[in-house]
Amino acid sequence: MKYRSAFDIIGPVMIGPSSSHTAGAARIGRVARTLFGKQPNKAIISLYGSFAKTYRGHGTDVAVVGGILDFDTDDERIPSSLTIAEEAGMEVTFTIEDTVMDHPNTVKIRLFDEEKELELVGISIGGGTIEITELNTFKLKLSGENPAILVVHNDVFGIISSVSTVLANHEINIGHMEVSRKEKGQMALMVIEVDQKIKLEIMKELEGLENVLQVIKMVE
Repeated sequence: MKYRSAFDIIGPVMIGPSSSHTAGAARIGRVARTLFGKQPNKAIISLYGSFAKTYRGHGTDVAVVGGILDFDTDDERIPSSLTIAEEAGMEVTFTIEDTVMDHPNTVKIRLFDEEKELELVGISIGGGTIEITELNTFKLKLSGENPAILVVHNDVFGIISSVSTVLANHEINIGHMEVSRKEKGQMALMVIEVDQKIKLEIMKELEGLENVLQVIKMVE
């Protein structure tokens, strides 16, 4: 793979021991927390491949839970995250999976509260760099490094143009964009990474578009 800077190789400032198994896992957990929007009541964490084999020794378990608690990779509370989660009333369950995934460092996170649930699949690709590959069964590619919005919408003609026009009118440059859908004409998901922060007024304008069902902003 290509690295954009030395920090992609060295990894972020972090609680160790591993940039891929600890820092990457924490970042995946934190993306899940961001997309869920608040601390969940329950988390089911499924570990695959190398994560499943070495999660206790490399601190993957405490890192993922730390991320779900909204701890950054260098937060000194990460080693105590399981205890902190229990004290906060968050039920945490780990499952070890035998399924062979496309990437050895794969985790599936399911978050719940009384109102909603979220399912996310992420991979840690080295140096603390991650990719979110699935969200609520939608396939996607999200790094979590740049400002981004997720637009849930009906799969109809012209909706992609409508969303991109709103962003263009506010001089928001799109760095990466992809669309996935479950079936033709049904619900679809746009993942849009941008170069500028998305202001509240832009979010409201996007939410007001016909056939847009939900807009989620990644916290910058």
